[in-house]
Amino acid sequence: MYSTPWCGYCARLKAQFGREGITFEEINIETDPEAAAFVEQVNGGNQTVPTILFDDGTAMTNPSLAQVKAQLALA
Repeated sequence: MYSTPWCGYCARLKAQFGREGITFEEINIETDPEAAAFVEQVNGGNQTVPTILFDDGTAMTNPSLAQVKAQLALA
């Protein structure tokens, strides 16, 4: 999950992942220029978080828990 420490949507999604037992790696785009560039690339030049990168190479921006679970085939 690409995020920032102050992002409320990120905090919400992280809490939901915790409740659902979904493991993830968090990458702070404010301290990682390469991560920030990736987020901009997949979001039309915007640093929109949370951006989730899945193992299959697809990405979602500010997804719902249901969307993440569907992508992970957990729904």
